[in-house]
Amino acid sequence: MSRVRRPSFRRDRRGAAAVEFALIAPIFCILFAAAVDFGGVLHTQLKLDAAVAAGANYAQVNAANVSAANGAALAGNIASIVRTSDGAAYADGLVVVNNGPGVTISGGTASPGGTPGPADACYCPTGSGTAFAWGSATPCGAACPGGGVAGKFVTITVTRLYNPVFSGYGMVADHTIRASAAVETQ
Repeated sequence: MSRVRRPSFRRDRRGAAAVEFALIAPIFCILFAAAVDFGGVLHTQLKLDAAVAAGANYAQVNAANVSAANGAALAGNIASIVRTSDGAAYADGLVVVNNGPGVTISGGTASPGGTPGPADACYCPTGSGTAFAWGSATPCGAACPGGGVAGKFVTITVTRLYNPVFSGYGMVADHTIRASAAVETQ
C-alpha cells in the first residue's frame, strides 16, 4: 500500500512575506507621511526665520535711520526685504520702527501705518514671540524694569498659514507658523 502524502501547512512558508508586508506597510506609510508633514512644517519655519533674520540684519546695519524722519522709509525697506525673501505673497507680517512708523504686509502687499513722532523716543519693549508691548517712552539709557536699558528698537513679526496633516509638532498654533524678532538698534 502506498501512502499519500498530504501537504503540511505548518512547514509551507509561501505567502508569509506577503502577509507580513500587509501588516507592516500601513505603519511605514503613516511614519513616512508624518516625516514629510514634519519636514513641511520645519521648512516653513526656517523660511520665516530667514526672512526675519534678513530684516533684522538690515535694521542693525541701518540703525541710524531709527528716527521720526527716516523711520517710515526704514520700515518700508525692511518690509520689502521680508516680503520678497521667498516670493511676494509667501507670508504676512508687521514691521514697527520704535513704536512709530510701521508697515503691514498682507497677501504680498505692503501698507504703511503708524505715526513717526514716537520713533525719536526710547522704550523698554516687553513680550515674547509675536506679542510685543512698547510701554511708555523712557529716557535713553535708563534701566528697564525687566532688565536691560531703554533704547530704540525695531520689531519684525512674520506669519504664514499652514495646515499640518498631523498635530503640528508644537510649532503650529491656530494653523499659523510665526517668527519674530525685536532688534535693539541703539
